[in-house]
Amino acid sequence: MSHTYSEKQLAQARKLGTSTLFEASGLDTSSTDIDIRPVWAGASVAGPAYPLECSPGDNLSIHIAMEKAPRGSILVISTGGFVAGYWGEVLTVAAEAAGVAGLIIDGGVRDIAALTARRFPVFSRGISMRGTIKASAPSVGLPISFTGTPVAAGDLVVADDDGVLIIPAAHAQRTLDQGQVRADKEAKMMESLTQGKSTLELMNLTSWRQA
Repeated sequence: MSHTYSEKQLAQARKLGTSTLFEASGLDTSSTDIDIRPVWAGASVAGPAYPLECSPGDNLSIHIAMEKAPRGSILVISTGGFVAGYWGEVLTVAAEAAGVAGLIIDGGVRDIAALTARRFPVFSRGISMRGTIKASAPSVGLPISFTGTPVAAGDLVVADDDGVLIIPAAHAQRTLDQGQVRADKEAKMMESLTQGKSTLELMNLTSWRQA
């Protein structure tokens, strides 16, 4: 089932970031493979997932998804880990026109200079100049397992320099609320650190001090 998030929720998710939200979620399965990395430093994005599967070396599912994905969606694409150039400058321009907010793929992408110049958020396993065929579309818009993380349409995707997080829609608001509590607590801790307190004191770890 698809889900819509407000601009306020998405801005909060990006500001809190993946590390804080992962800790707040309490969901071990919400973080994806650590090898899924931004193709340009500083990329960050938050939005509802639109999952799809590509056959190895075949990107037909992506072209179909471009007509089906709701505006604001983040494409989450499973390729079985096969690295090829499933996505490049042409699909980036198509995505911008279709209102797609970003791309998460466990395969590869290409045209990195163009993706960087356009500041389009892309997170991938690798980079490959090798093109793809367009012959099959295993699934478009249906729930998938992305590097072992369950993804359904409408789940909250948050991605930044620390990695990619996928939070089930039913847990999204609770995770944002808990993430804000955690961030506020850390802000107070950092203020105390600037005033001379130690992390051992603030985290009640003083029993580890040497006599």
